[in-house]
Order: sequence, then structure tokens, then C-alpha cells
Amino acid sequence: MANIRTPIPALKLNDGNSIPMLGYGTGTAWYKSGDEGKIDRNLIESIKVAIKLGYTHLDGAEVYKTEPELGMAIKESGVPREKLFVTTKIVTNIADIPNAIRDSLRKLQLDYVDLYLIHSPFWAKSDSELQNAWAEMEEVQKAGLAKSIGVSNYLPQHLTAVLKTAKVVPACNQIEFHPYLQHPPLLEMHKKHGIATVAYGPLTAQTKAKPGPVDGFMAALAKKYAVSEGEVALRWCIDQDVVAVTTSSKEQRLSDYLRATTFKLTPAEIKEIKELGEQKHYRGFWTDKFDPDDRS
Repeated sequence: MANIRTPIPALKLNDGNSIPMLGYGTGTAWYKSGDEGKIDRNLIESIKVAIKLGYTHLDGAEVYKTEPELGMAIKESGVPREKLFVTTKIVTNIADIPNAIRDSLRKLQLDYVDLYLIHSPFWAKSDSELQNAWAEMEEVQKAGLAKSIGVSNYLPQHLTAVLKTAKVVPACNQIEFHPYLQHPPLLEMHKKHGIATVAYGPLTAQTKAKPGPVDGFMAALAKKYAVSEGEVALRWCIDQDVVAVTTSSKEQRLSDYLRATTFKLTPAEIKEIKELGEQKHYRGFWTDKFDPDDRS
């Protein structure tokens, strides 16, 4: 079994729970546009492969329509529930969060999730709607249906609204994060309030945004550490205490990504990637919701 010598590091959240810093995502390529009831056997097998390789952090969402597959894969893997860290997100049924999580848990065949996120703030027409939804998330946590609660795709103004009335500070904010989208004001706010940063699309500079100013340096680092540029990108997140969620249907690639746990970038290398990345701005997701020039 891969990754026995170098386990995936964990990050402690502000509520005392820990999150594995490398996660396997069931969105993007796996996202189902059709009938949720039509089971994708390939996805189930891929999740089982990820679990077998050592990925314990499994990231899903109501809107991906892949919760049934995630639940089946967990069951078929035979791995004890407490050894896994399962995330799901809500947005479609945001009007009734208590029922939405029960529905998700039924599909996942679980009694609780480790992390429950509001998938985006864009449905809300006012600060009070964001605040009311967060109060319902706090109730879900109190009821033991989610160990930790957080948000996703929130910008500073959305977090400000939530924090005004929150009894529980969000454990994390899951955002698109890579060298070409570094969100300095948002990350500063996360730091100030002890909110963890979770990155989706951490490989965007390698997969969607080439050519770009980081290419040459990433290639040199890949050569230096005998890994791929993607693994350098994952390590760049981990070395900054940013949790990285990635995906692949290829076992070899998933196995290779685990090499991100076997080396560390130097502070100078982290800084160089940052500075080169700042020369280009690229957003790969939610492009219809954000101002294209917004780096926050």
C-alpha cells in the first residue's frame, strides 16, 4: 500500500478537529449533469482506489450529484468510518439546511460528515440571508450531523457578514487557490480569524493556465525534487498550511500526487512561486460570479 512511510499531514482546525492536507475530490470531472440515480461505477472504483492508496479525506457536494457513489465507495472499501474524513456541501437546498444534510447523509449512508460547507454565497440577496443560513449550520453541528462546519467561495464581504452574528467561526473556506489566484486580502482575513484555507483547483496553473510565468521555475523544481510540476503545486499549498483537494481517474496519477508528502519546498522557493504567480491573474471556476479582475 502506498504512502505508509509518509502519511498525509493534517492541519488542526479552529474547533480542535484535524483535516488531512491532501484530499480526493468527487467534483469537476466527475460532476453529473444528468440523473443522480444513475450510478457511475467508474467513480465508485476510483474513490476506492484513492482510499486504498491512502487518501482519507474525501470531498463531495450535493450539487455534484455524486454523493450516492461516495457512500457506496466508502461502504465497499471496508475502511472504518472513523479513519475517513468526509466533506460534503450544500447550495441547491440551502433554504432548508437541516433537511438537506439529512438527505446528504442518507445518500452517503453515513451518520455524520466530518465537514459540512455552504458551497457558495451567491444565492444570498442580503447579509441577513447569509447569517440565517450560518445559524442553521451551527444547529446542524450542535445536532452532531457535522463535526466541523465551514464555507466555500466566500469573499471578505461574505465572511464579514457571517462573523457579525456567528456563534461558531467557520472552520474553513474552500476556494480556488493556485499561483495565479492567491487572494491576499482573503487569506489575511482567514489568518486573523483562524479560518483554514482549503484549495480546489490547486493544479490550475499546470492544467488550464499554460503558458505562464511560473512554468520555467515549476519545471526546474520538478527536476530538482524528482516529482511532477503538479506535485510541486500541491506541495506549495501544503507548505503554506493550505489544504489541497485534487482528483484524477488514473491510479498512477493519484499515487504520484502522494509524493507531495515526501519533500518540502524552501521558503525562498515558496516566495518565488508566489511572486511569479502574481504576474498573471487566472480564474478557472465560477467565472460568471466573480469580477474577472477580482483577486480578493
